Amino acid sequence: SWAWLVQLPVLEGGKLEAHVVDGVAQPDAIPGLAQKGREVYEEFGCVQCHTQQVRLTSGKDLERSWGSRQSVARDYIGADVALLGSVRLGPDLANVGKRIEDAEWHHKHFYNARSVVANSNMPPYSFLYETREVIGQASAKALKLEGEYAVEEGYEVVPTVKAEALVAYMLSLKV
Repeated sequence: SWAWLVQLPVLEGGKLEAHVVDGVAQPDAIPGLAQKGREVYEEFGCVQCHTQQVRLTSGKDLERSWGSRQSVARDYIGADVALLGSVRLGPDLANVGKRIEDAEWHHKHFYNARSVVANSNMPPYSFLYETREVIGQASAKALKLEGEYAVEEGYEVVPTVKAEALVAYMLSLKV
């Protein structure tokens, strides 16, 4: 019975192949910058507060638009480690790239989550951004922060490479 319940699913799971839809393998491979962002996601322990699996058993995942279907094993093909998570202190991120396609929104959220979600319990990751004096023309990548989050006149907040990679990873999550 042990072999039937434990061993067989492990052996069969290793045989999964990507599903091809209209000539495109599903799931897509994570592109270079997004792959670096996945490493940043792991480095900062984001999996401690966020899941990446749409569940039907929790009842509200589909209603919340956290996915269009339940997550399945095939969604994690190609991942060395599936970053499923187990605690949801923050929303599920399985398809955050479909829900929120605006990179600027994600940057503001990482800089200070309360700048876009008033009652967020996510800590600010402002150390992923550089506040610098504007010399000449402002950077095209500078965040457009407003209200209490705006920086002093003559200064700008620009993302570091880690911030750019983390946002690329969020945009790649489209289960």
